[in-house]
Parts: sequence; structure tokens; C-alpha cells
Amino acid sequence: MCGIALVRLRKPYQHYIDHYGSALYGLQKMYILMEKQRNRGQDGAGIAVVKQDVSPGSRYISRYRSTDNDAIEKIFKKITKKFSKSVKDYPNKQLNAQWLKEHVAFTGEVILGHLRYGTHGINAIENCHPMLRQSNWRSRNLVLAGNFNMTNVDELFEKLISLGQHPKEKIDTVTVLEKIGHFLDEENERIYEQYKGQCSKQEMSQVIEEKIDLQNVIQRSCKDFDGGYAMAGITGYGAAFVARDPAGIRPVYYFANEEVVVVASEKPAIKTAFNINYDDIVELSPGNMLMIHKNGDFEELPFTTPTQRSACSFERIYFSRGSDPKIYEERKALGRRLVPRILEAIDYDLEHTVFSYIPNTAETSFLGMMKGLEEHLIRRRVEAIEKGNLAHEDLERLLSFKPRVEKLVIKDAKLRTFITDGAQRNDLVAHVYDTTYEVVKKNVDTLVVIDDSIVRGTTLEKSILRMLDRLSPKKIIIVSSAPQIRYPDCYGIDMSRLKEFVAFRAAVALAKERGLENLLEDIYEQCAVEENLEKENYVQRLYDTFTPEEISHKIAEIIRHQDVKAAVEVIFQSVEDLHKACPEHPGDWYFTGNYPTKGGNQVVNRAFLNFMEGKLERAY
Repeated sequence: MCGIALVRLRKPYQHYIDHYGSALYGLQKMYILMEKQRNRGQDGAGIAVVKQDVSPGSRYISRYRSTDNDAIEKIFKKITKKFSKSVKDYPNKQLNAQWLKEHVAFTGEVILGHLRYGTHGINAIENCHPMLRQSNWRSRNLVLAGNFNMTNVDELFEKLISLGQHPKEKIDTVTVLEKIGHFLDEENERIYEQYKGQCSKQEMSQVIEEKIDLQNVIQRSCKDFDGGYAMAGITGYGAAFVARDPAGIRPVYYFANEEVVVVASEKPAIKTAFNINYDDIVELSPGNMLMIHKNGDFEELPFTTPTQRSACSFERIYFSRGSDPKIYEERKALGRRLVPRILEAIDYDLEHTVFSYIPNTAETSFLGMMKGLEEHLIRRRVEAIEKGNLAHEDLERLLSFKPRVEKLVIKDAKLRTFITDGAQRNDLVAHVYDTTYEVVKKNVDTLVVIDDSIVRGTTLEKSILRMLDRLSPKKIIIVSSAPQIRYPDCYGIDMSRLKEFVAFRAAVALAKERGLENLLEDIYEQCAVEENLEKENYVQRLYDTFTPEEISHKIAEIIRHQDVKAAVEVIFQSVEDLHKACPEHPGDWYFTGNYPTKGGNQVVNRAFLNFMEGKLERAY
């Protein structure tokens, strides 16, 4: 779920100095793009700048990366400090574009930024993007940053070995960088052989830069990729590209005018940075690349055949910024569609029900839920007036009644516990939340608390339910705006161990209670056959044995600590209503197990093997 951002200045560098009075125009825009996407990465950040048309001997690629807290701020402070120090003794040169490009780092036309959301490995500086593949030939240099996870790293690693390479690590970042780099090298060699003898070696560099077919490079590089990806790259001579996976799993958007081409993982970042209309921002089509040529011209080109669109729905529910107008409406719709089941669960007793939410990403779905309750009350009022059989006092009470809303759950730490490592999580969740006291009628009121999703159930079990129970409600209903998260993700979020999902634990518990251990063994035997791994998702057999309601009931039992006195119920969004709320993002493998690539089936089946064998390793 990493964030990417790219800014390509289309006019001569001097234009931005003259027009905006600063040599840092592009960097200032990049800072905003990255700050407005900080939700996409808390594990590190990086930025790289490529300069065009500088003399040999001048450094033309600059890069900073950081894994510190507030990495974005520290990177840009370091850049501006370096800029100030460089121009201090040459005040008459700080508005001279060519001098700045020759003498000052990060003064260039193509800027690439990245926010790291770690899914594998430690948070070391070496794991931060942009990654750099260096050469003394400009046309062979490659800067790469991406929002991607590949399910077939082993296969890609073996292909690199078969090409004669010796990769330094077996991780998708390295394999992707080296695979694109290999075909970039081959493209260089192809053009060299074609024009050899027609010009000098010095002139050949210019010829290669003019003739390189980056569409062909990306087409050849990505044909074996199995995963979700939005990746951006810059060559040493200043051409750039952004490529999106054929199923459109990972998001990427762009905007262009006469001055810039800008790319980001989320629309609001572009909107804020350039103060433009949302309609001017274009979604990059699945299986396409945005090609930005050395001269600043750009075009959207296909590099692979698109498959069935599977844009990630979890992006809309949880991960992306809710300031995007479509995401805002979708999250409200998710909350509104839960209302009928909430009303059934409280037996339509709104008078003795208190509604709240677990901050912060659930706030919008909470607003939708309250809107749905208002619509219910309007229907009740209309029916009462049409029947005309209510006494004046009863009608007045009905017309003036409003659902009770309180902020019951207060988060004390800006921390997502489901992406904290297992050793720290249990210790942490007990201290993350606090509550508001004396707003609940003891042993009378029901509490309805909406969350955006329930992954492990740890926070509910260790903290929230026990905390809410201290308010002495009659019943606690936890509502999830997402369906039951049943299956691993392998395209961006590090959720790969089945036993950590409370829905999986519930299904296994039900199987054991009903004497169906043989079902688990049958699934294990199917998964254990190597050639079966990619054929289908065998774990679906386990969930198909039970109704969603049975699994929800068992989840409520699992998360209800023995000290909790109130009754506990859990209500999940239905997959059908999820698709109605988010119609343009049908990717639902978390909930249904319907993976958009064969690698997804392989991951879930391996995850089941790991579970049955007691292994704690990742499934990809």
C-alpha cells in the first residue's frame, strides 16, 4: 500500500525560477504530494531527482532516503539546508538555472517520491525506495519506486539467474529493479548494434537516448509479473514511466498541463498540490503505462493485456484518504447499508441505544450509518402521520426523537495496531484506547460501535470490549463496514498468516466443534500437491461449510473476554452490499478468496499449509 509521486517539469528549468521566484518549485510540489499521502507509508520515505542536459562530470542523479520518524519532513529539511549552503557564497547564481543544475543537488526536471509501507523485511534504509541501478552510461541508469507486491518472487529470481545475473537479495524490489534494468540494458545494446559505425561512440549516447523504446522495455520486463503494482521509473537521461498492473489492483492517477506532468497514488494529493478540478485528474488504465519522453511529451500506452478489473476495495474502505469525494460517498454508503441489520439487532429500540465509532477511519461510515437511521425515522414518521392514530404527545415525541450519539472510544495513540509486529501488539492494544464515562444507562442501554474493518480482533478482545463493558451496557454490538476478512492479501498489505484472522479462527473452531477435522485434513492434502497450488483456492471449502452468520456468532464468542458481562454481537458488511457501495472497485479477495491472479491462489494454499504445519513464515 505504499505511496508514489512523480513530478515532471515540462518547461525549461529557468521558467519556474522566473515565473515562481524559486528554484525549488518542483520540490515544493513534491513535498505536498508526499505529505498528503503519508497515510500510505509510516516506515520510511525517499526522493530522487534526475537532471537533464548537464555536462559530463556533474552529478545528475540525487537521492535521499530516511526511515526516521517524520521522514518526509527530515528529507526536505535536509534538501533545503543543502541548497542554502550551496548558494550561500554565490547569491547572484541562485536564480541561474544552468548554474544550479551544474552545482546544486536536487535541482532537476524529474522528481520521484516514495512512502514506504513495509510488508517484508526490516525497516532498513536499503529497503526504502527509490531504488537506484547505476551505470556510467546515462541511458542505462534507472531510478525506480513502486507500490507493489509480487507473488512469484521465486520464479522471477530464477529468471534473473537464467539471464546470467547474480541478484544480491531474493525480494521483489530487487527482482523488479534488476529485471527492468536487464531489458533496459538489452535495449541499449540493440540500438548500439543497429547504429554502430554510423557515428562516434560519444555521439552514440545521444542516439541511444533518442531511440530507446521504453514501452518495449516495460512490456518485456513485466510479462512474468504476478501481483499488484503501480511502479514509476526514471532513466538517467530524463525519460520517465509509470506502469499499472493489468487487473488495476493498485491505484495510480495523473494530471498534466503545459508546465507539469504529475502522478500520485491518490487523487486528493494531486488536487491539493495543484489546486485543480477532480475531473482534470486521470486514472491510469490497467495494463497501461504513462510514458513521459525526454522532451516532456507524454502518452498513455499499453504494455500488457488488461485482465478483469480487480481494483482493491480495501483501498476504499480503509487505506485511502477519505477526502476523495468518491471515497467519502462510498464509505457513507457502506455505513448506510448496515442499518437494516443494526435495527434488527437492537430490536428497533433506538431509545435505549447509543451509537458511536472507533476512530478515525470509521468516522465517515458512521455518518452514513446515522444517515440511514435518519431515513428509517423519516419513514416511521410518515407512516404514523398517514395512519393518524397517535396521540399528540406520542407524535411530538416521535417527531423530535434523535438517535443518541456519543464519542465512547478515544484513541490515545496515532498507531495502526494491525500492522504492528506480533510481539508488541498484545502489549500495545490494551493502552491505545480510552472511553467516555457516565453517558450510558447501566444495564439498560445497548452500545452500537462501528469500525471500518475487523482483521485479527485483537484490539476488540484485549482493549475495546473490556473498556466498553466498564460502562455497564446491556449489550455491545460491534459493526464492521467491511465484510469478514477471511483470506490473505499478497498484493500490498502484509496479511499473510491465516491463523491471525479472527474469521479463520472462527471457521476452524466451528469445524472442530462439529467434528469436521477431516475437512481440514482434506484441504491440507489438496494444498500439499505442488501442481494444485495455483489451480484454485481450496480454503474456500472451509468457509463454504458455514453461513456468514454462524462465523460472525463464533467471532463474537472469541473476542468476548470472560470478564465481559454484557452480551456481545458482531455485524459484518455483506459482500453484495460492499459491491453496491464501491462499484468501481470489485477486488474482493480479502473477503471472498477470488484472487485476480494465479499467484493469489498459491499464496492462500501455502498459508493453509503453514497453518496446518505450525509454521509462522509468510506465504509469499
